[in-house]
Amino acid sequence: MNTTTPRPRQFASDNNAGICPEAWAALAEANQGHAVGYGDDPWTAKAADLIREVFETDCEVFFVFNGTAANSLALASLCQSYHSILCHEIAHVETDECGAPEFFSNGTKVLLLPGENGKIDPSGIERMVRRRTDIHYPKPRVVSVTQATEVGTVYSVDELKAVGLMAKALGLKVHMDGARFANAVASLGAKPAEVTWRAGIDVLCLGGTKNGTHVGDAVVFFNRDLAHEFDYRCKQAGQLASKMRFLAAPWVGTLQNGVWLRHAAHANRMAELLHDQIRELPRLKILFPRQANSVFAELPEAVSAGLRARGWKFYNFIGRGGCRLMCSWDTTEEDIRNFASDLKALLS
Repeated sequence: MNTTTPRPRQFASDNNAGICPEAWAALAEANQGHAVGYGDDPWTAKAADLIREVFETDCEVFFVFNGTAANSLALASLCQSYHSILCHEIAHVETDECGAPEFFSNGTKVLLLPGENGKIDPSGIERMVRRRTDIHYPKPRVVSVTQATEVGTVYSVDELKAVGLMAKALGLKVHMDGARFANAVASLGAKPAEVTWRAGIDVLCLGGTKNGTHVGDAVVFFNRDLAHEFDYRCKQAGQLASKMRFLAAPWVGTLQNGVWLRHAAHANRMAELLHDQIRELPRLKILFPRQANSVFAELPEAVSAGLRARGWKFYNFIGRGGCRLMCSWDTTEEDIRNFASDLKALLS
């Protein structure tokens, strides 16, 4: 008999959460009357200005529909087809973009680096660049880091600075996949500028949908020269929204008054609570340090099946295996305690 019961909230993905109240309110306000299309509206201008305020610099900002487009188009803007992109072997741009970075860059090769807990280190970058320098090898051009990583860990300020310094010494640009950048900033307690352009990041793909918006990521060029004709890339790729205000307005709602960081900090706290509730349970192994809004745990197969039979949803194919338990801006303590209770019952 199927014992699955619908659950209001889940741990499969922070994409599964709805729109946060602040983003919803901004959408409703933006829906009043007419506004010029294709980004020439007040909402898009205000959202871009708020991003510049957050990062304390005059960066170039573009809004696209999703993270795949953001990452792929940003990387394509940094490369020629004969170049290569260096990233961690389990980075999202390698494992979960369906070849989009290669497609939009007309064949730029992705080269993989190892590293503990989902993070690359400067020595790995240097080894890959020095490995070959002949014309028969795709010339390294970009380092891509993921913040927070695919396994929920967070690069420290010093770690990012070390990556940035090595990249610059080798003549490389630095891209950051920031799908969960807000969670990383909330975890570090650092200023956004300190973990981006001041650490050597040239372009950031800033995620919003995992933190309460309905659709749309921002591509933020700290090195403005690299943004040359990026608007044409967006148009050609089908990423220039005709009603751009509805991509931009939620950013206004979440960036004002620090809402984006409050929601991210809440998701992080819920993951911390979940980690504390389950880490000592028998036959369970925590796989990675809990630093952002996810917990990775290795569970017996029968226990995973039992949790799903009770209506819980989570992924077990992300990172290096195990079950990923992802908390969201709207996860509650009750959700955590109910899940932990079911887990304890199945493990006992």
